[in-house]
Amino acid sequence: MPSRSAPPAVPDDDVAALRSSVARRFAQTVEELSRLVAIPGIAWPAFPPEQLERSAEAVQELVRAAGFADAEILRATRPDGRPGGPAVVAHRPPAPGQPTVLLYAHHDVQPTGDAELWDTEPFTATERDGRLYGRGAADDKAGILVHLGACIALADVYGKAPGVGVTLFIEGEEEAGSPSFRRFLEAHRDRLAADVIIVADSSNWAVGTPAVTTSLRGLVDGTFEVSVLAHAVHSGIFSGPVLDAPTVLARLIATLHDEEGNVAVAGLVAGDDPDIEYPEEQYRRDAAVLDGVELAGSGSVSARLWTRPALSIIGLDAPGVAVASNSIQPRARAKFSLRLAPGQDPDAALESVRKHLEAHIPFGAHLRFEPGERGSAYLADTESPAATRLMWALEAAWGTSPVRMGMGGSIPFIADLTEVFPDADVLITGVEDPDSRAHSANESLHLGEFGRCILAEALLLAALRRPPGAADAL
Repeated sequence: MPSRSAPPAVPDDDVAALRSSVARRFAQTVEELSRLVAIPGIAWPAFPPEQLERSAEAVQELVRAAGFADAEILRATRPDGRPGGPAVVAHRPPAPGQPTVLLYAHHDVQPTGDAELWDTEPFTATERDGRLYGRGAADDKAGILVHLGACIALADVYGKAPGVGVTLFIEGEEEAGSPSFRRFLEAHRDRLAADVIIVADSSNWAVGTPAVTTSLRGLVDGTFEVSVLAHAVHSGIFSGPVLDAPTVLARLIATLHDEEGNVAVAGLVAGDDPDIEYPEEQYRRDAAVLDGVELAGSGSVSARLWTRPALSIIGLDAPGVAVASNSIQPRARAKFSLRLAPGQDPDAALESVRKHLEAHIPFGAHLRFEPGERGSAYLADTESPAATRLMWALEAAWGTSPVRMGMGGSIPFIADLTEVFPDADVLITGVEDPDSRAHSANESLHLGEFGRCILAEALLLAALRRPPGAADAL
């Protein structure tokens, strides 16, 4: 087996042939992606399940056309007893002595949100200025076509049996929190087992600069409610001696951060500062921070994004302004989202939030705390043989060195993959760039980067092939 730093043995002629194959078929790949974008497959309970089924069937058809005759639509049962989202699974067995690679993406998408904020129809793929606009164009239907495009290119160059085994796993409920994911893995463990797992659901550093996602923050969320009265009372008669619940809630929320904006909850883990810096000017531009708004927290921007906890209030329950009556509100509720640094236990983090709220509730108000979702952080082994091959493939596709970057977001199912398949190398890649606006209005995909992503994965699959006579596994 080559050393960890050795480059993979992919002949220059093979690299050129893979590049030519991806380019020759690229227009068809974009057209296939556009067809998927047209299907509003949303896994949330409030949306029609028929569209999600249509989405799975369309993916199954594309997978079969790519040479995977055994493509099936499978599902597992969610913890609440309801059927999980439809996933597409297909497999091409490895040649003797060759590794198997699991390629993951998801076909379900986020809701569109306010349609007035979109410049184009959300479910009509629209090309403009080198980008393809539409819900799911980047997150994560492009990931599906990256996998299929890479597999097709590999078959073009090496024949219908190119050596390395490939299992496709296209999930159908990621945007709904993957509620049946763990059960799905356990039910189909033998079918999904692999030496290397490639998750195409992340981002690159910038247009023109690829990246490997080396860390993800974990995630916990929950709600807390404050109560001050048994029922609402007339503010003209009773206001003064007792504060309304929204005000008490606001004072409690204010204790969650210190004066600089750092999370003030005791007991949370913070990791080491990353080696790479995220320039403040770039962050302000990428995050659309308004002029004059100061950034919160201390330390480098990259540390605040990737290796330190971050707590946000993402929802409030109180009377809306349009229906507010002149009364003292008896209760108010907030939902929080807490991103966790690598190394943080999710249950311990939730307990830290609970203790903080109990210790800081003002004026003796009553507190009710409800923990929600839990997801562990992820830290990659960037020196593994698979990771070094990925770095080579990205540099070969882009012509520039990739960035090892953390990700402020969370992919909770990564922890499930590492626990169910502890011997597999997990690599996180993606098609997005800072202007892709996933989950937002005007989501888009940079088509030049899309082509390079397909080529990079094809090169990676070629690099993972074991040369004749090599006996060591990855």
